[in-house]
Amino acid sequence: MEQVVLVDEQDKELGLMEKMEAHEKALLHRAFSVFVFNSKGELLLQQRALAKYHSGGLWTNSCCSHPKPGEPVAEAAARRLKEEMGFETKLDKVFDFIYKAPFVNGLTEHEFDHVFIGHYDGPVMPDLTEVENYAYQSMEGITQLLQRNPQFFTAWFRIAFPKVKAWWQQNKKQ
Repeated sequence: MEQVVLVDEQDKELGLMEKMEAHEKALLHRAFSVFVFNSKGELLLQQRALAKYHSGGLWTNSCCSHPKPGEPVAEAAARRLKEEMGFETKLDKVFDFIYKAPFVNGLTEHEFDHVFIGHYDGPVMPDLTEVENYAYQSMEGITQLLQRNPQFFTAWFRIAFPKVKAWWQQNKKQ
């Protein structure tokens, strides 16, 4: 039984709950999102596997999940990136945010989301039980896709991407 860490708005741990129950009750819990860029400044996107319990088939950031109880968030982000996308790279935490997104299946994501950035140019070997497809896309290309077809992207990606884009524009190497 997979558990998530329940937290308050300051990310202070409040306890544990089975993952599906937390999503059914829309309780705030700890999560992370990883955004990996290649040397061209393109973002690695993943299309979630069609069989995922929510948002199956939608495009999103490079990797996202929940840390295990007692697992530091940075270690969880690195672990899941390797498990989902098949590679390792240095990750830096850049910010966090809270969001709440209900889904048509009755579940709700209510997450305190820690956002990590990484850079990588090597091979991607996704776990096909987690990832349907993947692609590198320019920041401007993603911006245009989000404007034309926001329904193709996960709820958290639509919230996080503008924040990541602002960070990227401030921090990209000239």
